Amino acid sequence: MEIRYFNRHTQELETEKVYGDAAVKWLYQTGSGKMLSQLVTSAPISKMYGWLQNRRFSAQKVAPFIQQFNIKMDEYLPQEGHSDAHPYDSFNQFFIRRFKPGVRKVVTNPSSMPAPCEARYFGYESLTEDASIPVKGKFMSAQEVISSSKWGPIFKDGPMLLARLCPVDYHRYHYPDDGELIESFPVSGKLHSVNPIALKEIPEILSTNERVVSILDTKNFGKLAFVEVGATCVGKIVQSHHDKKFKRGDEKGYFLFGGSTVIIFGEPGMWKPISEICENTPKGIEVYSHLGAEIAVKI
Repeated sequence: MEIRYFNRHTQELETEKVYGDAAVKWLYQTGSGKMLSQLVTSAPISKMYGWLQNRRFSAQKVAPFIQQFNIKMDEYLPQEGHSDAHPYDSFNQFFIRRFKPGVRKVVTNPSSMPAPCEARYFGYESLTEDASIPVKGKFMSAQEVISSSKWGPIFKDGPMLLARLCPVDYHRYHYPDDGELIESFPVSGKLHSVNPIALKEIPEILSTNERVVSILDTKNFGKLAFVEVGATCVGKIVQSHHDKKFKRGDEKGYFLFGGSTVIIFGEPGMWKPISEICENTPKGIEVYSHLGAEIAVKI
């Protein structure tokens, strides 16, 4: 299965180079892999693998990874206290690398929502029962993902953004507007891959994987449900912002090793994804966006 996405910055369809492609295909598309998938995707196994990426020996994987995926390291800072000659002391420190100041600019127009992460996006103006996630082919409700009888109904039939982060991407996520945290809670679950290959085989992944839900009250876009979804080999979902109040573009947190997903649900009629996303989503084509670029607009 070839994964194609639209890069809005080059205006071209591009083919994704998948990290661990053979392993994902084995795990989800072979009999032997499916037999072991429950073990591999359990939290203890995934978190143990993630823990190993914190060990110093894991740093030897950094240079080959950069070369294989042609990562532009001139855009990134070394680990704090390290030099460019020896920038990271583990693979996880490389994985959670920060952009240099000014490399990504956050859109300031109050009517424009900036992309909360560097990722490949699907989006819906209204996630009704007529809509289905293209890579899944089934309806996914806010209630299923949020898993809260208190908050789920508020986002019923509202807009949604689904951002898939690949292992090669910047893995920090940011607030899309000024506002205040109302409530945050974890939802336990498995740690399946969020690769489209896995999503095709197991449609319910995004509503059954381990995740963290934050309810945000924002200045320009009403209430948002900001959901970070864990994935295979994600050692941890880290919340790095600890104040209730936040500003547009502030870092909210980061994923340790592994690709993962951020989902944003909105109240009906408040905002909608940009036209590029709305036009490509029904075709099953994700739209790649830089952090901070306009990703949705106020209605």
